[in-house]
Amino acid sequence: QVQLVESGGGLVQTGGSLRLSCAASTRTFSTIAMGWFRQPPGKEREFVSVISGNGGTTFYSDSGKDRFTISRDNAKNTVYLQMNRLKPEDTAVYYCAASERVLSRNARVYDYWGQGTQVTVSS
Repeated sequence: QVQLVESGGGLVQTGGSLRLSCAASTRTFSTIAMGWFRQPPGKEREFVSVISGNGGTTFYSDSGKDRFTISRDNAKNTVYLQMNRLKPEDTAVYYCAASERVLSRNARVYDYWGQGTQVTVSS
């Protein structure tokens, strides 16, 4: 089992920045892909970003590219999502997820999920 705990969400004005963190409880953190997903109110969960176990491969959604940066510190068992130039449409509950199998944009392949952290961007 892998336990994931997100933190760093909050209220920010348009154009501001936030850094989300996800701490993982696992003995094999460096071997698993870590993804970020978000669920806006009233909408389905959507892909944001993913990073490979060694940090060598990253992918971003169209909405996240050029504004978001995913990274990980395997010594701390933590993955981060730096979000800059935030927009009201970024408002959502953000979830981190772990995959022991593949690096993917598809939420269905992820084995473990955090509880989520709320990000609210004011208009």
